[in-house]
Amino acid sequence: MSIKHWPAAERPREKLLLHGAQHLSDAELLALFLRTGIKGKTAVDLARELLNHFGNLRNLLTANQKEFCDHAGLGTAKFALLQAVLEMGRRHHWQQLDRGTALTDPSSAQNFITAKLRDHRYEVFACLFLDNRHRIICFEEMFRGTIDGANVYPREVLQQCLKHNAAAIIFAHNHPSGISEPSGSDRDITQKLTEILNLVDIRVLDHIIVGDGECYSFAEQGIL
Repeated sequence: MSIKHWPAAERPREKLLLHGAQHLSDAELLALFLRTGIKGKTAVDLARELLNHFGNLRNLLTANQKEFCDHAGLGTAKFALLQAVLEMGRRHHWQQLDRGTALTDPSSAQNFITAKLRDHRYEVFACLFLDNRHRIICFEEMFRGTIDGANVYPREVLQQCLKHNAAAIIFAHNHPSGISEPSGSDRDITQKLTEILNLVDIRVLDHIIVGDGECYSFAEQGIL
């Protein structure tokens, strides 16, 4: 039976309009994105099948083009649409902490950085440059590496701090493994960068490590 023949209260679109998107399951939300199913399967059936194959919604949303398009009912048009939707969501989130926004609590910085780094499949070391009132100057991905790590060069970090006339900085990087606990090298580079930047009166406020669904904050752990 096609979705249009379902009772109105069970149709994903009607449920969303009546109760809000937060009341829909992952499969129902995905079905609205897919719009149509395939022969013998409704959009909801197809959505459930896809979620079962990928394991969860996040794995589906972060799949590369080949992984995504290899499945029946999907293709390059839907992949392009999905990437556009995801990018709009990222920009909506990022614009809440745009240039000139003051960071007033640790969670705002962590949410911002998580949105930036969480879905990378390789390690990225980034810097959030701030002025003397902790307002955002800019966010830059400084170094990229492999799934195991990225080389960080203190001289380049210092150069960018001086270029942006930053008074404070937050370091950040992701762990593609999903485990946010810092390694020994993470602790070493944090200490080295802090010592160098202290010499030019640039305050290191935090080093945030982004894992899968959680962050590790050096500041919150009392390391900085």
